[in-house]
Amino acid sequence: MSDKTANTAKNKLPWRAALNRRTLICVFLGFTSGLPLFVLLTLLQAWLAKAGLNVKTLGLMTLVMFPYTWKFLWSPLMDRFSFGKMGRRRGWMALTQVILLLSIGAMGMFDPLENLTLIVVMASVISFLSASQDIVIDAYRRELLPDNEQGLGSAVFVNAYKVASLVPGALSLILADMMPWAMVFWITAAFMLPGLACTFVVSEPQVYGKPPATMREAVVLPFKEFLGRDGWKGVCLVLGFIFFYKLGDSLATSLATKFYLDMGFSMTQIGVIAKTTGFWASLIGGLLGGVWMINLGINRALWVFGVVQAVAILGFSWLATVGADPLLLAIVIGVEAFGVGLGTTAFVAYMARTTDPRYTATQFALFTSLMAVPRTFINASAGYIVDVTGWFMFFNICFVLALPGMLLLPKVAPWRDNGR
Repeated sequence: MSDKTANTAKNKLPWRAALNRRTLICVFLGFTSGLPLFVLLTLLQAWLAKAGLNVKTLGLMTLVMFPYTWKFLWSPLMDRFSFGKMGRRRGWMALTQVILLLSIGAMGMFDPLENLTLIVVMASVISFLSASQDIVIDAYRRELLPDNEQGLGSAVFVNAYKVASLVPGALSLILADMMPWAMVFWITAAFMLPGLACTFVVSEPQVYGKPPATMREAVVLPFKEFLGRDGWKGVCLVLGFIFFYKLGDSLATSLATKFYLDMGFSMTQIGVIAKTTGFWASLIGGLLGGVWMINLGINRALWVFGVVQAVAILGFSWLATVGADPLLLAIVIGVEAFGVGLGTTAFVAYMARTTDPRYTATQFALFTSLMAVPRTFINASAGYIVDVTGWFMFFNICFVLALPGMLLLPKVAPWRDNGR
């Protein structure tokens, strides 16, 4: 048997064998990682939209997400220092989770029209804490899972991440029709508790090599190792792919709640039909993506899932021409969420595979920071694009922006290399 065949056989893992304690931990960590992000993306947007803010202002509000794009700057600190007796990973997780719970609950106590500046500041703090939590959770997950569980483990994590969207994107919107926004935000914040409990129960992951002894080692060595693999050309190709692969669907969904409201859907319809349908479709897409990836390999999954992810954007163009049709809303969102579930699962597995286990926090933070650039800065222009082009042309532009990432696949994830 050839070395390549032997490696493939070694890395193949029956999906039932991968459903173990490690994947259960990924469920809790994925949910806790996703909740603050979706508070900012959906609940905050709906709250401000109902308060009367216009589409341009809502688009600019995505700039509060800027810490997600710069988190690689302070990730070496989380690689270098331990926080308390809980250890390097668990200590940082516990700290960020406690403060996030309190910050999310407190933000809803202010009036958007009278205290918009304060709300922007608090949203930025939540964004910073959420990005910091992601740094350590991504590192923990990479160190927790062996290589042959990265694909399915990433699928479980991504699905739990998506499950979190159901709280601020569906439950909280339904509650907003029945109770004050302040209470809605505190109820939403309470969903941080399961992840916090998990942090106290689990143990520290295996350490690959010695942790950085100095800040210089924590900052320099991760980038030196990455550059040393394939040189500047390889680095630029990988970073370019990470930037472009999710650009189209990220921009397309950046003002989704505002789009649904403009089409004439009620808050309850958005919560029950749009968010719930998207949740189940994304969950199924992520789970099937993880299972299919066992046989396809990460590289081929990026090709196949990427096509589905890109084409699904055109469904929003269709909905923009039809208007408030609940059945069509469910179909379009279902297909788009299914495609995104597939694509995100393969994408996260690719980033995990690309990191060196010795420098997980810093390298993973670099990759996910770059992935967040479209969501933060480019998405800030979404309101202006919609204002000029209208919703139909906006979604067509998003489809075109999904293509550059696909064109880089032959270089970063060749089809003939199964990428296991």
